[in-house]
Amino acid sequence: MAHPVTVRAVRPLDTIGLRTAGPTALTAVAARHLTLLGAADLGTTTSGGPGIVALTPEGGRPLTAEVAWARVASPEEVSDEATAQAATGVAHVHGRRGGDPQGLAVDYLATACAVLTVQGLLAGLIGRARGAAVETVLTGVDLAGLLAVGQYLAAATAQEDEAVPFAPGGPPFTTADGVCFEVETLDPGVWVAFWRSLGVPDRVAASAWRSFQFRYATACSPLPGELHVRAQAAGWPAVRRAAEDSGASLCALRSLADRLGEPRAQAPWELTPRQARSLDSARPGPAEAARPLAGFTVLEAGRRIQAPLTAYILGLLGADVIRVEPPGGDPLRGMPPTCGDLSARWLALNRGKRAVEIDIKSAAGRDELRDLVADADVFVHNWAPGTAERLGLDDRDLSPVSPGLVYAYTSGWAGRLPGAPLGTDFMVQARTGVGEAVRPAGEPPVPSLMTLLDVLGGLLGAEAVLAGLLLREREGHGVRVDSSLLGAAESLTEPALRRAAAGADPRAPKGFRRPLPTADGWVAVADDSPVTHAAQLSGMTTAAALAALRRDGLRATAVTTALDALPVDPRFAAALTRDEHGALAVPAPWRFR
Repeated sequence: MAHPVTVRAVRPLDTIGLRTAGPTALTAVAARHLTLLGAADLGTTTSGGPGIVALTPEGGRPLTAEVAWARVASPEEVSDEATAQAATGVAHVHGRRGGDPQGLAVDYLATACAVLTVQGLLAGLIGRARGAAVETVLTGVDLAGLLAVGQYLAAATAQEDEAVPFAPGGPPFTTADGVCFEVETLDPGVWVAFWRSLGVPDRVAASAWRSFQFRYATACSPLPGELHVRAQAAGWPAVRRAAEDSGASLCALRSLADRLGEPRAQAPWELTPRQARSLDSARPGPAEAARPLAGFTVLEAGRRIQAPLTAYILGLLGADVIRVEPPGGDPLRGMPPTCGDLSARWLALNRGKRAVEIDIKSAAGRDELRDLVADADVFVHNWAPGTAERLGLDDRDLSPVSPGLVYAYTSGWAGRLPGAPLGTDFMVQARTGVGEAVRPAGEPPVPSLMTLLDVLGGLLGAEAVLAGLLLREREGHGVRVDSSLLGAAESLTEPALRRAAAGADPRAPKGFRRPLPTADGWVAVADDSPVTHAAQLSGMTTAAALAALRRDGLRATAVTTALDALPVDPRFAAALTRDEHGALAVPAPWRFR
């Protein structure tokens, strides 16, 4: 990863003080990110109630974030990580691979909400610098949950059915010598050739492709049993030869212990100010308190989830987002299920963006892109490593065009792991021990088929862009920001790795965050609410089980097991809307006042 020469070390929150109060589960990760960005930690007060994260510029007034477990749901329903995952549908989506809802054994939503909190504070400071009267940012873990399942929710409530059926199953595979591995390719021909080398008939491998390809969208992948049988009949060397011959990418699952022996970055992103002349172009006009990025222009050339989500978040904050698509448009626009003539999933990531078709492989197309960059504040992409340099569209190529540009690269590996496989969500999960961290003791390590890292990586990308914009505002220079799926994985596994480094079991205890069955559904109890009569709940309705648990002083909620029921679920119905295409839209995760 090549960087230009940097200017003096300065961070966007230098000279700003930080104070936190309330539950550390709601404030600790946000505080860590803010101190990494330069804020001076002035103290923490641990208490109940909402989390409070306050930034105070030198000689200025505080900007405060109020973080709650439940911002749109009732606090009786969502009171911690376990109940947030259960209520918002995260446990349902993560559990699709196994057939029953399962909570993630990591604090995924609290981590995502912490990133949203930092985003809100950074956006508020940018808005203040442009005249907006922002005093408070409100966000909640339940809002993070709705955002995390936004694509799945949009698809579940679309006008047509999924392209492939939901059914349990999916990778990884296990070899005869006990190596558990993930395989990845974006090419159906490579997929068939890989399995052909292992003795699977072409027709069987080809029949599995659509389910494998759509696992990103459905969070499950029912594959023919013959694939698992053939993998188990081969040794790891034979599987590696099959991958080399076919062009498929392989990754043997790594453990958290493996990760302890490898270097890890301190921060999930990197900011590199450019040594360039100060801004001489017109700055955006005054900001609006509710839309602190109003007036900024974001140019996005992204694919799949990570970079499009980064740009979508910036759009929710008020930026004008222009999406660069190939000639003929993004093929994912037609990905089923659709609302009208547009993919419901595509809308969940690209609603509100303008689009322009450019062939960046042609010289004329690259010139057109540079013309757009000249008028943009941010350029974000997630192209394959080396693509930007090869096309002459890297940071050093574009900075003369726009000296104040925030150039954002949201990658898979950030160039930090030599010999790394294809940088997709599931491969990064496999390589970094996420598959072990998300499942409690007693269960085999298996990466989640929910796109955990794509979503968290997209959120971290937006956080990095906002930090870059604030640094530009304070210093008058353009900035390059780098974020990655690897950084998302490190953020997610950091508590488990900390436990492992201390000699403790890095995994959550057996049965952790496993919902309890009722006669007509499932209930989830808060992490600190021990249940001594779980067997009795199986004979009760969900409503009766919740009443019984609450009579015992326990916090619990019903588990969402059908996303298409959320629009009429009393916990969230008031917060969910439909766009002009009829696609379901989740609310923006912050309120500014």
